[in-house]
Amino acid sequence: MSSPQVDDDESVIISRFRKYLRINTAQPNPNYYEAADFITSEAKSLSLESQSIEFVKGKPLILLKWRGKDPKLPSILLNSHTDVVPAEQNKWFHPPFDAIVDNDKIYARGSQDMKCVGLQYLEAIRKLKISGFKPMRDVYLSYVPDEEIGGEDGAKKFADSEIFEKMNVGIVLDESLASPDEFYRVFVAERSPWWLVIKATGSPGHGAKLYENTAMENLMRSIESIRRFRDSQFDLVKAGLMAEGEVVSVNMVYLKAGTESPTGFVMNMQPSEAEVGFDIRVPPTVDEASLERRIAEEWAPRSRNMTFEFKQKISVYDKFGKPVITATDESNHWWPLLEEAITKAGGKLGKPEIAPASTDARYYRVRGLPAIGFSPMANTPILLHDHNEFLNKDEYLKGIEVYESIIKAYASSVSNTKVGTRDEL
Repeated sequence: MSSPQVDDDESVIISRFRKYLRINTAQPNPNYYEAADFITSEAKSLSLESQSIEFVKGKPLILLKWRGKDPKLPSILLNSHTDVVPAEQNKWFHPPFDAIVDNDKIYARGSQDMKCVGLQYLEAIRKLKISGFKPMRDVYLSYVPDEEIGGEDGAKKFADSEIFEKMNVGIVLDESLASPDEFYRVFVAERSPWWLVIKATGSPGHGAKLYENTAMENLMRSIESIRRFRDSQFDLVKAGLMAEGEVVSVNMVYLKAGTESPTGFVMNMQPSEAEVGFDIRVPPTVDEASLERRIAEEWAPRSRNMTFEFKQKISVYDKFGKPVITATDESNHWWPLLEEAITKAGGKLGKPEIAPASTDARYYRVRGLPAIGFSPMANTPILLHDHNEFLNKDEYLKGIEVYESIIKAYASSVSNTKVGTRDEL
């Protein structure tokens, strides 16, 4: 077994990162087992306990443990996901899974989202072990599958499991976004995904005849109503009155209607059914019941022969019925520890935000646990899911120092308090 001291060279650190990035874990066919083998091997080199858990066959979750001096203290969970989104190779400067370093930029799918964080955790622990640091509380690292397709078979099953319950987790760290300026972005809540499908029905008829309440007519009325609501929300963002994560976003993702024949759509026949899909993101500051009434009464009223269903609907409330927002006041002793640790490492922390998209952190917050989304990527364009995703190697190395400071602060704390969420930012 190799010693951590042997591998504490910057070029070797970057080499390990590139090796992880070269493992193609893109959806829909991620190479999870190769990623799992890599993480397990790195854990072994650091003398960390490890286990592979398959809540769903073919989707391994790797759980690592750095045992603390007092196992009775609530533990720390450092979460990351191993899967990445697909990449259009012909749109990239360099092949997205070659992890080419060009002008100190590491180009690769997953360099920002979020293989960087998964490896930074390990590199930070390597440095702490080299320094002789021993944690007071248990430190867990989870490498979960399927975050990019909703996390149902990954973090959700993990958070709902007996394994997780026995871990006695007190704080969860997960991902955020890159920041174009010098301030690290930090998320204490996120918008919940409501994937809505609205269907309209009506009698089919000749394409030349004017009918009342046709399927298409009713659906278009709903789309127009939703468009007006979307514009009202977007206007708040454009005027600078609210941040993107604080409004309800509604985006149409598909529209399906018409009668098909072997030669194409029938042009002289009005369809009896039509449907539309929307990706809705709901912040925890919104009245969930009020939005549901709007959908039922305005967007898909039964009086217009309309129905609706949710393909996915994550509540904005936790298991205690409170908005899912991690506290940043005196009720959450983890928050000042984070602020101080980042400052000590020479970083600058931005204002707490509601994440505009969804992460695995929501599965921990709904259990009443504090979960903080944080990825140390300052002075970096936001390129997750974009072409030519990259992370500057110096920014990656700096992030390791930041996590070293955070993990040390969290693992040194002897507070036995377990905190949850609060009602508002």
